[in-house]
Amino acid sequence: MKGNLKLGWAEEDITPAGKVDLYGQYYHRPMEGVHSRLSLTALTVESDGGEQVTLVSVDTACCEGDLLEELRRKLRAEPVGPDPDKVILNATHTHNAPGVYAITGIEWLEELPDCLPAREYRGFLLECAVRAIGAAWRNRRPGGIGRVLSAARVGHCRRAVYTNGTAEMYGRTDRPDFLGMEGGEDSGLDLLFTFDEAGVPTGVVLNLACPSQVMEATYQLSSDFIGETRRRLKQCFGEEFRMLGQISAAGCQSPRDLARNYRGEPDFWHADGVAEIGERLAVAVEKAVVRASSRIEWAPVLRHSLQRLSLPRRRASYGEYVDAKARLAQLEAGLSESEAYRQFCDEVRRNEKIPGRPGPYDSKLHPFVLIQNNRAVVRRYETQDKEPQFSVEMHVLRIGSVVFATNPFELYLEFGQRIKARSVADQTFVVQLCCGSGGYLPSARAEQLGGYGGLIINGIVGSDGGALLVDATVDAIAALWRNP
Repeated sequence: MKGNLKLGWAEEDITPAGKVDLYGQYYHRPMEGVHSRLSLTALTVESDGGEQVTLVSVDTACCEGDLLEELRRKLRAEPVGPDPDKVILNATHTHNAPGVYAITGIEWLEELPDCLPAREYRGFLLECAVRAIGAAWRNRRPGGIGRVLSAARVGHCRRAVYTNGTAEMYGRTDRPDFLGMEGGEDSGLDLLFTFDEAGVPTGVVLNLACPSQVMEATYQLSSDFIGETRRRLKQCFGEEFRMLGQISAAGCQSPRDLARNYRGEPDFWHADGVAEIGERLAVAVEKAVVRASSRIEWAPVLRHSLQRLSLPRRRASYGEYVDAKARLAQLEAGLSESEAYRQFCDEVRRNEKIPGRPGPYDSKLHPFVLIQNNRAVVRRYETQDKEPQFSVEMHVLRIGSVVFATNPFELYLEFGQRIKARSVADQTFVVQLCCGSGGYLPSARAEQLGGYGGLIINGIVGSDGGALLVDATVDAIAALWRNP
């Protein structure tokens, strides 16, 4: 054996057997077909010193903390397997998979009677996860790793800023009052390859700053560009090659270059955009494996840190509360919530039928949405003193000169950039929507400009909590290098 590292891969198909309601929008999308199948991928890493971790990536929109806790309870009941507390679960953030939580008390999101119930899909998903994690543990073999920083043009800021001091998600950029995009973008592609003892590549962890959401406004089940990249890499390296997809800090990002206004390339709202991005990513991986093969680490340091952070919930001011109550009363006086929702859905269906129109098909400025936004401000103000903090499970994992740092948010890009810039690691993989779900965590500028993604309804923690998260993450990374 060349080193002290053992690696084990496994993959499970998590495509539902029946019709499902696709999760991720304000309106129902009963499935009308399958674009691509869903997968769950697990990678176990273990050193001869007994340190271990199991990374799990799942093609869902999110992974709430109670799902992970239920998974860990099931793993503890298994006779043999990895340490459940060192199982790290992240979502690829596709909006074309079923939900795993039954939403009750919200009439307009109650489950559809002719679709597979969320609890049934949840049970199936957990069975698949237990099976894949157990297989990855049993599949451990001596091997090595090779890191590469590559690049692919995928993610772009999706919030347009206007001269009136507001921002709008997917806002029009051909308006004369368009100032520019709110934030930057990151074309970096962080890759960690695994190799067997003969130096043959067996898999790759792929991390990029863009959610896997080309198909998000369609009615087809889809693993989106993460699934397409996985498929293409199997064609290149063989069916046993595994790809574990991770989304870096990308709460303000999408696969669409709004400044170019859908000119010169696919609009990235349909299947042709999935194929385009899948090809870009697969080509980058295929080129990068040559560099990774030339510098394989057979005995890297493996260290893991788990912390429970307590971050302040984003607060609503008294002035915001008063304004929201007044606007809510005005909105509800003119239109009931049920009627507003009916009109909202009718508008979506009309927009979907306009030939050649890209998404999104729903308006985040519709009265129905405004009712939800103002109600959320009222609710936050009335509960924030009773629940001032939000608990976050944060993992920091060092493998050689690489570090993985997790968070449960749709974290805005700038927070990921701060972590990467201040990290002592040679390469830093930030993993969002991991081990929980806390909604969007916006930048201070997004909070100021408003619009979807920057509002109180969209997340639990604000930009001040984001700064604390950055500091805690950077400190935890440094600690893994200070103490041998």
